[in-house]
Amino acid sequence: MNMKDEHLKLITKICKLYYYEAWTQEKLAEKFDISRPQISKMIQKAREIGIVEIIVRDDPFQTSELEKELEHRYGLKQVLVVPTRDLNKESVTGAVGRAAAHFVQRLIKSGMRIGVSWGNTLYHMVREFPLDKKDDVRILPLIGGTGNVRTEVHSNYIAYELSKKIGASCGSLYAPFLVESDSLYTQVVAMPGVSDVLRDAQNIHLALVGIGNPFSMSTMERFGYLSETSLQELRELGTVADINSRFIDGNGRIVDHPINRRIVGMNLDQLKGVNNVVGFAFGQHKIECIRAALRGNYLHMLVTDEATAAKIVGTTD
Repeated sequence: MNMKDEHLKLITKICKLYYYEAWTQEKLAEKFDISRPQISKMIQKAREIGIVEIIVRDDPFQTSELEKELEHRYGLKQVLVVPTRDLNKESVTGAVGRAAAHFVQRLIKSGMRIGVSWGNTLYHMVREFPLDKKDDVRILPLIGGTGNVRTEVHSNYIAYELSKKIGASCGSLYAPFLVESDSLYTQVVAMPGVSDVLRDAQNIHLALVGIGNPFSMSTMERFGYLSETSLQELRELGTVADINSRFIDGNGRIVDHPINRRIVGMNLDQLKGVNNVVGFAFGQHKIECIRAALRGNYLHMLVTDEATAAKIVGTTD
């Protein structure tokens, strides 16, 4: 490691203590035997080169009112509405990912068992998650997922990446998320490596789940997991959303389709047994999906963007 790398490592260490553990500059100067002005310059340098990123929440009153309205209307414990009104489409994803990461960071406590689903928003949340060591935490995937396409959005990958950020242990669910028949499903979920993870997942303290739209910008459709025939059948049954790859109608009821019986992962009845479920979804194509998930009482907390929240609040339920 050269002198530059050593210097950057020192700056990072100082910033973690300064921002995460609220150390004063005087205390840092004493610990590292560096003058206080030098500590101040290092913290400023960290901002300039991107080691530290400061997020300023724009118009907190507006988003706070949306949060309170959603909490009251749907009986939610917490809602995070991310200010995005002045951002372009490409920037919204990053803003939601960063805000979601800090929201989840505050929820995770030592000793927790955490389950994670899959999808693009969860991927960006974990990507933005800060290093924050926790004791005796275990991360478990809530849904199977195999293949070589966009593996970074799969539950196993998200569980593993989050475990690295917080120093947790991690389980792996080595099974496809969807099998071809009821008999094959029975065989797969009985396999020791699969059944153990699914059983452990029923005892989690916190579940992090995406809310999908099977018909618009669908991850499952893009990956070829859903055929045109299946999509049409789901549409005819009134499907509007999926949670942990289980399909629900506009009122939050599970639709009666064979796919819902062949998904390898936590089912929605089991999800309702978790005391803290956080749903992640944003974008105009997710409005009805979020409303369906809320009507079905699957969520205790919600993370979304300002425009989506405003549309949900502005409609009657």
